[in-house]
Amino acid sequence: MAPPRKRRPGFSRKAQLQIFTGYLLAFTGAFAGLLLLALSYFDPTAFSAVRSMTAEVTAPPARLFTGMRVGVQDGWREVAAYFEAGSKNAALQREAERNRIRLIEARALKQENRELRRLLGLIKQVGRPVATARLINSTASSSRRYATLDVGSRQGVQRGQPVRAQRGLIGRVLETGPNTSRVLLLSDAENVVPVRRARDGIVAFSQGRGDGRVDLKLIDIGVNPFKVGDVMVTSGNGGIYPPNVPVAIIEKLTTDGAIGKLLANPAGTDFVIVQEMYEPELADPEASGLPPANSAPAAPLSAPRKPARAGTDAAPAAASTAPSPAPAETAAPAPDEPPQ
Repeated sequence: MAPPRKRRPGFSRKAQLQIFTGYLLAFTGAFAGLLLLALSYFDPTAFSAVRSMTAEVTAPPARLFTGMRVGVQDGWREVAAYFEAGSKNAALQREAERNRIRLIEARALKQENRELRRLLGLIKQVGRPVATARLINSTASSSRRYATLDVGSRQGVQRGQPVRAQRGLIGRVLETGPNTSRVLLLSDAENVVPVRRARDGIVAFSQGRGDGRVDLKLIDIGVNPFKVGDVMVTSGNGGIYPPNVPVAIIEKLTTDGAIGKLLANPAGTDFVIVQEMYEPELADPEASGLPPANSAPAAPLSAPRKPARAGTDAAPAAASTAPSPAPAETAAPAPDEPPQ
């Protein structure tokens, strides 16, 4: 005989026990809750003691479960960090690269500001320049030494004008365009500059060697007066370059002069100034003993006299040279005498 489809729980001892246990736990929990509520209301001290005892009893299991939870979380975090280490490392590298670029830019700006401040001080010393320019490039391996500026004829730059930096002379303008200029550097073999020693004025000529240095050749060949460490400056002779601009420092002596190292290195120079061509002032006429240009011409000298010849020219000469006698007084006319 088949069992009925809908059977009541009373037919199963196990089902009846489960239902009874559920009801018992529910009534026990409700009774305990009501008891604790009444205890907390009517006897707070006893309720605090019960709460403390309960906390002490449940502390070890709670500590154990808390440790297990934290351990599981740390484990998952370690696993996630292991798998994300590559991406985090790449992100940190990118951030470090960005910071490095920012640091380089900040240092470059600091250096540029320092150069501009030095150039401003130079402008105050030498007066208003023709133009302030950035040195775009310069030749380093060619036998000819040139540089390019970012200013040209539109900014007033002309051929032959000297170019200098804060540390010293760079060269002179060789060619000009509308917005660029070509500069013949001091290290070029075709650039000859009259110089002198800064401490005593011994004159010489500076000529480029094509390797970033210059030959310093004496005018008066004899005992070489140069010493290593002497500073050479422009003399101003011949015009173009103004006087007292630093050129080079002597690093090696030769038979007829010395070899100097340029004080202003174009490769390490960012900003330069272009100056007017220097024109030496004319000497003072009074100091030189020459008559001024607008003075009246002097009276012509008289022709020299010929010596007198004896017998003929002596008397006229004496007569001409002797002072003329004073005019005699006019005598009064005598009265007419009667005839005899």
